[in-house]
Amino acid sequence: MANAQPYRVKTIKQYHQLTGLPKPEHPLISVINLETIKQLPVGESISLVYDFYCISLKRVSNAKYKYGQQEYDFDEGVLYFLSPNQVLSIEFKKGPQLKPSGWLIFIHPDFLWNTPLAKKIKQYKYFDYEVNEALYLSPKEEKQIINIIKSIQQEYRSNIDKFSQDIIISQLEVLLNYSERFYQRQFITRKITNHKILDRLESILTTYFNSDDLEEKGLPTVQYIAEALNISPGYLSSLLTTLTGQNTQQHIHDKLIEKAKEKLSTTDLSVSEIAYKLGFEYTQSFSRLFKTKTKLSPLAFRQSFN
Repeated sequence: MANAQPYRVKTIKQYHQLTGLPKPEHPLISVINLETIKQLPVGESISLVYDFYCISLKRVSNAKYKYGQQEYDFDEGVLYFLSPNQVLSIEFKKGPQLKPSGWLIFIHPDFLWNTPLAKKIKQYKYFDYEVNEALYLSPKEEKQIINIIKSIQQEYRSNIDKFSQDIIISQLEVLLNYSERFYQRQFITRKITNHKILDRLESILTTYFNSDDLEEKGLPTVQYIAEALNISPGYLSSLLTTLTGQNTQQHIHDKLIEKAKEKLSTTDLSVSEIAYKLGFEYTQSFSRLFKTKTKLSPLAFRQSFN
């Protein structure tokens, strides 16, 4: 995919102009049936940065999408989420263009101003997920989402009054809460894929803890692990918490304690030397973590083998 310079879309009205749509009925929120889009670039790539939130349900598209470090073909019904300032790259395939199908919701941050959702929306982790981590919907789930989208569209197309914003905000919260529920379901139902991620996580941690990186660079960060797995930190933590009850940092610490126990029981290295080899600058920090995890100090653990 070509590295196109991102094109910033500052307003919802600007997006409507780019795609040949009529002027939006509300300047800060828009619901778009993709079948109504009049114009799309053909045979070229474009990178977009929105100054507003985007919720997208796509079923068929003759294009390849790139978000983060992953590429994805939308040949299945999936839902994905973009926050302001995230880059979405689209490569339009050569040949006859299929008519796009699905829905878009654009929400400008100003629409949420002074509402509880303005703060709460940042707590939905899937706004940080990459496209390959999009939400796969069953036909029943897709129908539920579309019904909510249509309700939002109907409300803002009605005569705007003092209740309109509150009603639309409530409908958006319902949509986001259903999405949260479906994401948690996805972590469970996609067991084969998810357990492969767990296997890769174990392999990455084992390799790191058996290398010189631990002593030279310190403990691996959550960001490092996520990048090695080619998924986002938020998605990884949500997946691990759902499947194992522990987040990524806890898994790193568990591997650390496993390695510390090995050195305490099979070598004559001092606690200070072991702490240093495990990437700790201060022995006290290592001892504190070890005792928190095992209920024993490193020395007490070593003495238990004598």
